[in-house]
Amino acid sequence: MTQDNNDVDPNTLERDDSVIATALRRSLIVILLLLVVGGVFVYRFLAAPPVIVFVPPPPPPPPPPPEKMETPEIRFADITSEAGIKFVHENGAYGDKLLPETMGSGCAFFDYDNDGDQDIVFVNSCRWPWDLRDLGKDRPQPTQAVYRNDGNCRFSEVTQEVGLDATFYGMGVACGDYDNDGDADLFFTTVGKNRLFRNDGGKFVDATDDAGVGGRESQWSTGAGWFDYDNDGDLDLFVANYIEWSKESDLSQKFTLIGGGRGYGRPQPFHGVFPYLYRNDGGGKLTDISKEAGVQILNTASKEPTAKSLGITFADLDADGRLDVLIANDTVQNFLLHNQRDHFEEAGVSSGIAFDLQGEARGAMGIDTAWFRNSPALGIAIGNFSNEMTALYVAKLNDLQFRDEAVSNGLGPASRLELKFGVLFADLDLDSRQDLFSANGHLEIEINKVQASQHYEQSPHLFWNCGPEHRTEFELVPPAKCGSDFMKPSVGRGATYADIDGDGDLDLLISNSGQAPRLLRNDQKLGHHWVRFQLTGRGKSNRDAIGAVIELRCGDVTQRRQVMPTRSYLSQVELPVTFGVGKSERIDTIRIRWPDGSTQELSDLKIDQTHQIRQPD
Repeated sequence: MTQDNNDVDPNTLERDDSVIATALRRSLIVILLLLVVGGVFVYRFLAAPPVIVFVPPPPPPPPPPPEKMETPEIRFADITSEAGIKFVHENGAYGDKLLPETMGSGCAFFDYDNDGDQDIVFVNSCRWPWDLRDLGKDRPQPTQAVYRNDGNCRFSEVTQEVGLDATFYGMGVACGDYDNDGDADLFFTTVGKNRLFRNDGGKFVDATDDAGVGGRESQWSTGAGWFDYDNDGDLDLFVANYIEWSKESDLSQKFTLIGGGRGYGRPQPFHGVFPYLYRNDGGGKLTDISKEAGVQILNTASKEPTAKSLGITFADLDADGRLDVLIANDTVQNFLLHNQRDHFEEAGVSSGIAFDLQGEARGAMGIDTAWFRNSPALGIAIGNFSNEMTALYVAKLNDLQFRDEAVSNGLGPASRLELKFGVLFADLDLDSRQDLFSANGHLEIEINKVQASQHYEQSPHLFWNCGPEHRTEFELVPPAKCGSDFMKPSVGRGATYADIDGDGDLDLLISNSGQAPRLLRNDQKLGHHWVRFQLTGRGKSNRDAIGAVIELRCGDVTQRRQVMPTRSYLSQVELPVTFGVGKSERIDTIRIRWPDGSTQELSDLKIDQTHQIRQPD
């Protein structure tokens, strides 16, 4: 029996259903994959990104403006005439306009008769030997001048009486007891042979040749100072020299004023000169060790002496117990002679004090140092030429790394215009912070004819130290706060300070070129307390205790001072050290590091008096 063709095989139908189901599943998978891929594409490329709303935190409140300190009244009275001072500086000018005539000279406070008050020595120049003008019998040759302090702000001239009526073209003075006999001896720098006068019980004897410190007859020496560089207990002598100069070389330069006749020149055309370092060998003898000591610095390009030096000072810059030498050089790099015990290494460039922030040398004149922040930070102030700021190099640690902070500290713009000579750190208002003073004056009498902003006579500057927490650390004291006597213009050169009237605050003395000096009594009446120390060294410490460091603590304030009379420009300050302590009623402790490295601590010292302290055995 045969099967009908229209009949369907069940097995075949089952296989067909299976194929269709498989195809459908695969189609669904493909469709699903396409949907996923499409969704990803739409999300990735077409969909708008989600909006993220960022709400910034509220800004912090602005800091309060720095507190503006009220500058105190620090008034000075000019008592030159009433004090009996009749000295007038002779600069030798006669018409040829020779460079030494512009530089003025220094002055110093020192106690030549050991009566406990500060006497004065004025350095004088003289007429040139080729100036044959007949000035009459009432114009004798000028001499150096010594004024004895008689108390009550009165002085008597004793120049001839003490043996210093000597005539030479003087520049600077250095006071120090080089023979350790208890009397202050005097060394004068000159245009020509330098002079040393030994103090024999209040009478001065010329000891230049015996000591061997006259130098060359043709030299021009400037700043000088006594210091114990080798810590052997006697004072050595450092003498700065300016330029190789002669009348003929000066006149050959043909210096002229713009639109005028001959003018005073600057030192650039002249060669520099090495300084002297004399080692004290005892018995009144000193030996020139300049070359072996490494203080003769050569210009690496010209192989000639670099130095054109004016002001000098000494400081232990790295706290190693040895005094280093700081030198203000005119129009060439400043020097920092780092004491290596048996020689010096020049570190002015590496330490940052050689040039300004642009790497340029300035016309440096006077110099001083201080721990002006009452912290380990040490400042070096240098008075520079007109239209150059007073420099304030600051090292925050004892690492010989300085940076000029004059602009940020408030000194820069306010000091730029004037020509600065003697600069001094001193706490003139006794508030425990050291202020900064400068004596100012131009070189050229007719400068105003060619520079309207400049004047031959200029007012001094007093910058009040208001502390590092304020907008600027130094504020220029306005005329209304320091008085008309202080602001009177003059041809300022050297500057020094001492407490001449025993009231605890520091009085100022300015030497003027070709003019009478100005003795300015400090009449501040702020009610601040003070304390003064007169140290006497022994053994391996020099008798004057030059180089000793006094650290005074009152509450949370620690002040430091160094016994260092050599400061300013061609001048010296008194040996006693003054601390202002503000409103403090007591001193907690003082600590003295003597020049030989030994230390001494004292407490329960009374304020508002001078303490005589001798180094213990």
